[in-house]
Amino acid sequence: MPTRILDVVTNVGHYDDPEHPTGLWLSELSHAWKIFEDSGFEQTLVSPDGGTVPLEPRSLKFPNYDKTAKAWRADPARMSLLEDTRAPADVDPADYDAIFFTGGHAVMYDFLDNPGLQGITREIYERGGVVASVCHGYCGLLNTRLSDGSYLIAGKKMTGFAWQEEVLARVNSLVPYNAEQLAKERGALYEKARLPFVSYTVVDGNLVTGQNPGSAKETAEKVAALL
Repeated sequence: MPTRILDVVTNVGHYDDPEHPTGLWLSELSHAWKIFEDSGFEQTLVSPDGGTVPLEPRSLKFPNYDKTAKAWRADPARMSLLEDTRAPADVDPADYDAIFFTGGHAVMYDFLDNPGLQGITREIYERGGVVASVCHGYCGLLNTRLSDGSYLIAGKKMTGFAWQEEVLARVNSLVPYNAEQLAKERGALYEKARLPFVSYTVVDGNLVTGQNPGSAKETAEKVAALL
């Protein structure tokens, strides 16, 4: 049986204010996808509603638009994957060894309270599979509870996009909540790099988290090492 990874992407295309577009931060998917592909893993894309995945415009501009993201956009087969993602109801958690939540501010809206994704995450985690996120992807973990009712991240060392980075990115007035603060309220032992936007990852057992877009490659490498 090949190792299988479920990559989670967003369906949301804008902030509360429709004049401010957002979506998947493409390099967070493209970096991880390449690492997992090179490791011989099979991958499936799932989104909260299934179907189309919009792209974050800022992820398609210098300096965020790197060679893996450019290669993805230049490949019609890869782009078609973002047109027809699975919905959680179409996924059997038993088929997967890991789940990897990608980011982009859009996920703050549709990752936080999706029962289907929470159920998949819980099942993979409780049988020893790897649960991972990068950047805002940790929003998919903030409200996920284990079978005993406790929060998955309670008492766990983890990271994710920092509030300081929201301020520096000038979107702190647009985002619907402070994800870093919410993680701490859930009992997570939140960590971040001393400098914003540098690669920073945290591994606590079978939970792997990366702080920001620049952490995608390192996060995926640590997931691959665990698998």
